[in-house]
Amino acid sequence: MAQDPPSAVGARAAGDEESRQARVRRFSTGVTIVLILLCNGMFLFGMWVSGVNLDELVRTPDLFNPQSDVCLRLSWQRLAGATDPIRLCSEWINLSDPTGTPHVLDTNTIVRQGPDGRYYVDHGIRADYRLVWWVGFVAAIIAFGVITRRYLVNRYQLQLELAATRQSV
Repeated sequence: MAQDPPSAVGARAAGDEESRQARVRRFSTGVTIVLILLCNGMFLFGMWVSGVNLDELVRTPDLFNPQSDVCLRLSWQRLAGATDPIRLCSEWINLSDPTGTPHVLDTNTIVRQGPDGRYYVDHGIRADYRLVWWVGFVAAIIAFGVITRRYLVNRYQLQLELAATRQSV
């Protein structure tokens, strides 16, 4: 049996290495595309299952503004520390809202009297931990995709290298 010259063996090994690298790149691209679709599917499924409305999750409370709104209904509200109840606009139309739907004052809105004698809405602490959970869920999906891609590509590359060493022996 004739042996190949050393230069031919080195050229064949370099060609095999290039071929392996090309196969790993193609596999990596395919895995990336599949994981993008899978992770987006998980994201949408999680959004559907949780029933989270992102518009509701990050919105600010709607308040009556006398410069741009028209009051439809006034209501009396008793304040802590005040002797008489005060009149508040409890339903209004926002003139810049194209839908024309009336806005309603939230029943949990707290109105306080300031040091100047005027009344102000107390926004309080608006901690909404659903947003923290939502960001954590998205981060977990991204981490899952990155870790899974690395694992699959490294495993495929190791299998190709093992197959190449078996063939050369």
